[in-house]
Amino acid sequence: MIWQGRSRRSYTGKLLRPHRKKRKYEMGRPQVETLIGERKIKKVRVRGGNYKIKLFRDQFANVYVPKEGKVVRAEIRRVVENPAHVHYARRNVITKGAIIETSIGLARVTNRPSQEGIINAVLIEESS
Repeated sequence: MIWQGRSRRSYTGKLLRPHRKKRKYEMGRPQVETLIGERKIKKVRVRGGNYKIKLFRDQFANVYVPKEGKVVRAEIRRVVENPAHVHYARRNVITKGAIIETSIGLARVTNRPSQEGIINAVLIEESS
């Protein structure tokens, strides 16, 4: 269950009664934890008629190589480190800021794959 809205208690501990019900524009959705595997996406309509592409699994990343100034499609091997959560690296969950091991070396994820439907990264260390 996702909690949203004002706390039911004031800072002194007094119980606060709801002054209205929840609105559709306040709605949130469960987080998608992007994993490594065969590509699986879902298209979700959001407020304003736009779409978010939820990425559940993917095995390739678009990795930018700064020295060459070009983008390479590299295979993801594993998640080395993830600052978003202690156990995400162990479970191979990819989020923004995660350091992934690819076929061309270590790279840092620069976008939000669970909301954009693709994994973009920047190479930080080349494998010899």
